[in-house]
Amino acid sequence: MAGNSEFRSTNATVLTVALIDAPVVVTSAQLDEGLVEAYRRVGLRPGLIERLAGIRERRWWADGTTFADGAAMAGGKAIAESGVSVEDIGLLVNTSVSRAHLEPATAASVHDAIGLPSSCQSFDITNACLGFLNGMQLAAAMIDSGQIEHALIVCGEDARPAHEAALRRLADEASTSKDVIAEFATLTLGSGAVAMVLGRADRHPEGHRIIGGATRASTSHHELCVGDVELMRTDSKNLLKYGLELCVGLWEDARAHFDWSDGADLYVIHQVSQVHTDAICAGLGIDPDRVPRTFPTRGNMGPASVPFTLATRADSLNRGDKVLLMGVGSGLNASCLELEW
Repeated sequence: MAGNSEFRSTNATVLTVALIDAPVVVTSAQLDEGLVEAYRRVGLRPGLIERLAGIRERRWWADGTTFADGAAMAGGKAIAESGVSVEDIGLLVNTSVSRAHLEPATAASVHDAIGLPSSCQSFDITNACLGFLNGMQLAAAMIDSGQIEHALIVCGEDARPAHEAALRRLADEASTSKDVIAEFATLTLGSGAVAMVLGRADRHPEGHRIIGGATRASTSHHELCVGDVELMRTDSKNLLKYGLELCVGLWEDARAHFDWSDGADLYVIHQVSQVHTDAICAGLGIDPDRVPRTFPTRGNMGPASVPFTLATRADSLNRGDKVLLMGVGSGLNASCLELEW
C-alpha cells in the first residue's frame, strides 16, 4: 500500500509560521438574515449554519484588500520573524484556492509585493484544501536536494465573493431545499492568510524539523465537491463519509512507519465543522483535547486552515513536541505531515 505515498525529509525545518486575520467579522446570524425568505420557502429553520457546523462567525477582507494582499502581508511577516533575508528566499509557493484570474499565477503578484529577488522562483500549487501541505512537501524536497536554501509558502483566501453569490442565488424564488443544502458548505467558508518559512535544518538548529508524512487519494469521489469562482456545490454527507474512510485508511497504513500509534502532542486537522472534527477524532482514535479548533470563529479557510490553526498554537508548543498536520480535500486527497517542534 505504501509505494510512493510516504515520504521522509532529511534536512528541512520550519522557521516561522505567521497569520494575518481578515478584519471584518461576519456572523452566521448575519448570513441567516439573507436567507430568511429562502428558509421560509423551503421549510428550513434559521440557525442552520451554526447549529449543524458549529461556526458562529467567519471573516471578510476589508474593501480594497484582496486575498493576494493578505498572502503578501503574511509572507512579509513570516520572513521578518524568521530572521532570514528576503534575498535568501529561493522559492515562493502560493497555495490559495482563491484566484482573480487564470494567469499569471497569483504567486507573481505576491512575489512582487514582498520584493523577492529575481533568483526566487515562484508558482502556484492548487489542490483544494491540501495545497499548503503539498507546498510544504515540495519545498522540503527541494531543500533536501540542495536546490534551495529557504522557501516561503503562502496562502490567502477570500470567501466574500462566494458568500455573496450564494446568497443571491438562494434568494431566487426558484431555489429549492436541495439548492440550500448543496451550497451549505459555501456559507461555512472563511477568509484569512498565512505564510511559512522553511530552511535547512543543518543551518537552523532553532527550527522545527519536518519528519515526513503520508498521502492517499480516492479520486473516484472527485465530483463530490466541485467549485469555481461563481459556484461551489458540495455533497457534504458523502464528502464526510468517504473523506473519513480515506483518512482512516491512511492512518492505519502509515502511522506505524512514523510512530503515530504512540500519539502526538498536537493534532492540527483541517477546520471544516464540529461534525467533521468529532468524526475525525473518533475515527482515528485521537484525543479531542489535543485538537485545537479555529472553525467556530474563522470558518473553513480552505488550504489556509491547517497552517493558520498551527500559527495560533505555535507559542504554546514545547521543544520536541510531536505535531501532526492533517487534512483532506475535495478530489479526494488526504495528507498527514509530522513536525518535531
